[in-house]
Amino acid sequence: MVAVTSMVALSFLVPLALVVKETAQSRALAEAERQASSLVPVLALSTKEADLALAAARTAAARRGLLAVHVSGTAVSGTSRAPEAEIAKAAAQTRASTIELPSGYVLLRPVALDATRSAVVEVFVPAADLNRGVFASWAVLTVLALMMTAGSVMVGDRLGARVVRAARRLGSAATALGKGDLGERIHPDGPPELVAAATAFNAMANRVTQLLAAERELAADLSHRLRTPLAALKLSLDQLGPQAEQSRQALARLENEVDAIIAAARKPSRAATSCDAAEVLRDRLTFWSALAEDQQRPWELVGATLPVRVTVPASELGAAVDALLGNVFRHTPEGTAFSVALHEGKDSVGILIADGGPGIHDPETALQRGASGAGSTGLGLDIARRLAESTGGWLRVDTSSLGGAQVQIWLRNPALKRTLSRP
Repeated sequence: MVAVTSMVALSFLVPLALVVKETAQSRALAEAERQASSLVPVLALSTKEADLALAAARTAAARRGLLAVHVSGTAVSGTSRAPEAEIAKAAAQTRASTIELPSGYVLLRPVALDATRSAVVEVFVPAADLNRGVFASWAVLTVLALMMTAGSVMVGDRLGARVVRAARRLGSAATALGKGDLGERIHPDGPPELVAAATAFNAMANRVTQLLAAERELAADLSHRLRTPLAALKLSLDQLGPQAEQSRQALARLENEVDAIIAAARKPSRAATSCDAAEVLRDRLTFWSALAEDQQRPWELVGATLPVRVTVPASELGAAVDALLGNVFRHTPEGTAFSVALHEGKDSVGILIADGGPGIHDPETALQRGASGAGSTGLGLDIARRLAESTGGWLRVDTSSLGGAQVQIWLRNPALKRTLSRP
């Protein structure tokens, strides 16, 4: 609004300012012409110096010493400022002329006395008279232009406020929905386009809520269906007697995990929370240690003695760790050693899972969701990668010091202001 109004104001102000200046100059020269013409009747009757001085004294120009009368090239009244050549040239003409001097303009009005003689009335117009009232008029025009610009800005602000408020509400609602607040809705308001966008946003949010609810129910139902084979397996283990106690304990832990999945699936989605990564690693290694002992796998947990906060829920971090440890048990021979290390950096937290197996021959393919060359679902690395990227971090696969694969999960800590750069 400032730019457009300023351009419009200037397009009118500049020409108008020039017109004001030209009008002031024309007015001053016209006044000089009028005063010079008032002496023409006197010159027609007498050319005596006393008569001319008496007649000139009645004009404002003569009283200011700005008027002179020349008869046959000789000044007989007043003080002349025009060059003699210009006066002689004007005497030969039949109409008034003006010449420009450094300090103003001179009006030369010729008067024919008879066939051989002529007179010239000279009126000097100072520069101050030429610009009288010009600067005051320019100041008034400038104030009017500023007032017009300010008024247009105020009107434009009021007209745009409705649009801006509606757009900000839509942006805030989209941000809240992106952060996990599925109950966020907005009241359609503003221009028709933004009303349509707000209506579409509410419809999208409702659809997302319905899809997530259906997905949670599906996950819960699928997990619940596992209870039937688990119950049958439990009955089979009960018939084996005391020698199957360790298997019964593993089955009990599996039932607890299934119950946790069902409970988590039926809860509405929540915004990301934080957890103690060291505690999660200790808990998951306790779970996997029984199977590691059965398969005679040496294992080691490093750096998980002190609390290390990360900005992901404990359930999601535990699921990612379980997926990676599950890959170790599925894709390496029994007896293969593995280690889990927790590293806390300046602006990130790293979880390094290494093993002494054959390694991953094609890491790029292995990171693709659903792609697997070892007969698995191909989701383990993708689950861990998406968890890392949800915090602004990353996942990297390389070779471990044990000779096999090493998967690094780096979680960015948003409490730190510096931007995390990928090495």
